[in-house]
Amino acid sequence: MDIKALRYFIEVVRRQSFTRAADALFVTQPTISKMVKQLEEELGTQLIIREGRSFQLSDAGKVAYERGQDVLAAMARLKTELSDLSALTCGELIVGLPPMVGGAFFAPVVSAFRSHYPNVELKMVEYGARSIESNIRSGQLEIGVAVLPVDRQVFNTFSFVRDRLCLVAPAQSRWHGKRSVKLADIVDEPIVFYPEDFSLSTLVSEGFRRLGKTINIAGRSAHWDFIAAMVEARLGIALLPESVAARLYGRPFDVIPLDEQQIIWHLALIWQKDVYLSHAARAWIQMSRDMLGSLE
Repeated sequence: MDIKALRYFIEVVRRQSFTRAADALFVTQPTISKMVKQLEEELGTQLIIREGRSFQLSDAGKVAYERGQDVLAAMARLKTELSDLSALTCGELIVGLPPMVGGAFFAPVVSAFRSHYPNVELKMVEYGARSIESNIRSGQLEIGVAVLPVDRQVFNTFSFVRDRLCLVAPAQSRWHGKRSVKLADIVDEPIVFYPEDFSLSTLVSEGFRRLGKTINIAGRSAHWDFIAAMVEARLGIALLPESVAARLYGRPFDVIPLDEQQIIWHLALIWQKDVYLSHAARAWIQMSRDMLGSLE
């Protein structure tokens, strides 16, 4: 079986889109379609039933998706264990980080890791927290950062930050001088929001639903600095985690804590239970504990 074709098929199913899968894998959409067709021919059965722009899995496709994840996980573990024979004198470590997390917390960890283990190739990949969780579960990543809660029967965790959100508005806004705001105070405002696959999107959207409202989305970005730029351009307001919003103090913004106990940015480094971890991954976890501390 062509492992690359299987990987492409699983990415299409995971992202529910040929286009998004192509973007994630840095290939063209026709390449994705060709590889999925090749896999179907190799297995002798139709895996994907196309319905216009959407699709659904055939019964065979559902089995191929479930078992295919096991195959990719086994291949990833084999590669890790073989490369790990030389401990930390070579090899690579891939760490999944949500876009707003890397610069805010892990730049010192990256610097220290490279200093201690210069022969290990360190790669940082940016996904939403839910995609990172899925990739660790399937064995595509060893470790990464997710938003809690996660399934504790599947993952080991150590949490290192628990942030409330902050309203970010242009300076001298109508909230200027307030000590805090409630979600109900801003439900009718246009909001510069996160991508749909971000855990924060789910948390905030659920808060709006509790109020019987839908979010008036003025734009989306995965990057806090671009979100801030759109707020500064008066396209809307934003809700950023406190440790990220702290970077805006002294700039032309009103930054006001959001008083909502159910909307908390609780971050943790996660890895699968009962799965072999490379020396590099174990070293990264220990270094992260030492430098970031733990809330657990």
